[in-house]
Amino acid sequence: MRALISTLAILWTLLAPNIAIAQFSPAIIINNSVISEFEIDQRIVMLNTFQTPGNLENIAREQLIEDRLKLAALKSAGLRITDEGLVNAMTAFATRADLELDQFIIMLGQSGISEETFRDFVRVNVSWRDFIQSRFSDRAQVTEDDINLALGQSGAYSSIEVLINEIIIPFSPENEQQAMTAANRIAQLTSTSAFEAEARRVSALPSKIHGGRLDWLPISNYPPSLRGLLLDLAPGEITEPLPITNGVALFQMRSVREVPRITPELAAIEYATFYIAGGLNDLGLTEARRIDALVDTCDDLYGVARGLPVAQLERDVLPSADIPADVAMELAKLDAGEASYMLTRDNGETLVFLMMCGRTLAISEDVDREAIRGQLRSQRLNTYATALLADLRAAATITYN
Repeated sequence: MRALISTLAILWTLLAPNIAIAQFSPAIIINNSVISEFEIDQRIVMLNTFQTPGNLENIAREQLIEDRLKLAALKSAGLRITDEGLVNAMTAFATRADLELDQFIIMLGQSGISEETFRDFVRVNVSWRDFIQSRFSDRAQVTEDDINLALGQSGAYSSIEVLINEIIIPFSPENEQQAMTAANRIAQLTSTSAFEAEARRVSALPSKIHGGRLDWLPISNYPPSLRGLLLDLAPGEITEPLPITNGVALFQMRSVREVPRITPELAAIEYATFYIAGGLNDLGLTEARRIDALVDTCDDLYGVARGLPVAQLERDVLPSADIPADVAMELAKLDAGEASYMLTRDNGETLVFLMMCGRTLAISEDVDREAIRGQLRSQRLNTYATALLADLRAAATITYN
């Protein structure tokens, strides 16, 4: 028995350093900041403890990447939370679970979450909240007219709209390099007329006949990942080539404006996709136009799909952030009952007939004026925060090991 114990002790001595090294080895590198496997494991356990729904590993990785981007911005701004402010924030967090801070930390420890993990989580999120409030506070002010309009009375609410040009260059595995070369060349253009000429020549979208010009659209129509990129453009500037399924997209800013309207936060978007064999060839487009002439609502598509394989028609209700980027960009241009058929799947062999069913708005009812003021201010701050974070991510170098 002594010999067995001695052997196990030797084995543990040999293996333990390797286990520790693997646990703390880099999993993701953002610029010069490292996220370890240990941090990911800790965040997964914490998310599970907080009963967070979804794929916890993916959520943990995305949250930690965003945390690093936020910390870099905070460091650049010379901001950090005080020790007293951090303890107060941790205490407030514990209070939500009806626990004292010490009790809450013990509870986390029993679940395998270190106090330092919890401390870092609170530190970055509270600091980021304070940073966003201080940076964008002047732009997020809510007037009495804003509140009146939210209550269905008179007044005006300022909403950001953008006027952009678009190009989508489709490609197959055989001509992907050629398409990317063209996209990189277009991204270097400096004039609207040159971009519009390229749109007429290479874009696969119906807007090509107008030089890729779109009408004014609320920035909230676009997916969150794209809003920051668009708002960061000066008139005439073009995004970097943006990869999408079976293609690459570019956008050029023409103008930005604020308009009087109320724009409640989108809770979800409902849309339908009907798959047509043939891709963007004449056969596929002819069938898409035939279907478009037959249907006025998403419900009508069930009649078109009768007798066909179930997988040929899909209908989803998702937050905009969860919708594939190319689909979200097309949906941004559609009203309920309108359709698009410019996207493909299966390396261009399948045409996507995409139809907007409707947008569900997150509107609070039976709240007082101050509650509405807080809600509108939070929405405005969240719009700026999302745009800033997307901009930071677009500028970052992220490496996955």
